[in-house]
Amino acid sequence: MDYRKMTAPCGLDCFNCPVHLAAGNERLRSALSRRMEIPLEMVHCRGCREEGGLIPISGATQVCKVFGCISKKGHDFCCDCAEFPCDHLHPCADMASQRPHNVKVFNLGLIKKMGLEEWARHKASLVRETYFKGKLQLW
Repeated sequence: MDYRKMTAPCGLDCFNCPVHLAAGNERLRSALSRRMEIPLEMVHCRGCREEGGLIPISGATQVCKVFGCISKKGHDFCCDCAEFPCDHLHPCADMASQRPHNVKVFNLGLIKKMGLEEWARHKASLVRETYFKGKLQLW
């Protein structure tokens, strides 16, 4: 797998995304369509790099700000930029239980520390699992 192509510049692991994984799996696509309350034809994504910064499932008509910024600066990932982290990566609470956008900076830090391939193979799915199913521990 081309992990660079399937990891968003912001650090999202597209290769683990249920919407991406639903390609060719009509049962999963139908379930996601119902759960997300969107038309079945919108349940598809090849990753933001392949989609030119326009993610079909979002319904957005403008290029993602992170994608536009990173494309203009010529970096592969936000963590390659001297301005990292910036407000484009600011965490948010809106739909946090359904969309893993709050893991972006953590993933980017791991990519910088471990390297893309090592992170993708050994850590990305664990980060996603912890984000959706883990419990906050303050000790």
